[in-house]
Amino acid sequence: MKAAIPLSAILLLATFACYSVADQQRPDHFKGEQAATLQDAIELFRTNNQNLQQLLQGELTPQAMVEIHQLTYTLENALEKIHSETTQLKEVLEEVHLASESMDFAKVKKQAKHYLDTANTLVK
Repeated sequence: MKAAIPLSAILLLATFACYSVADQQRPDHFKGEQAATLQDAIELFRTNNQNLQQLLQGELTPQAMVEIHQLTYTLENALEKIHSETTQLKEVLEEVHLASESMDFAKVKKQAKHYLDTANTLVK
């Protein structure tokens, strides 16, 4: 007589299969809007945060969840651009710092202008 596979063994195998599939890197469903500049990234960040806030004010329906899911891609892109730009900004500020220590007037003037142009974009 053939031995039957116990139901618990089948459930255990199915559970491992599900976790295995979930652990695989999932493909991106949406690309989201890309920001070419820091100003664009800040605007996308601001607008999509407002959109998220509005969606959270109402009932979370399946449609709202789809909209939230889609706008997170744009928010992630905006944050990546902001992070990239602020990392560069930190490096420029360090150049201003070091140039001020060595009394390099020309470098301070040039790099501080670059720093302020970018920094002012963040605080508008």
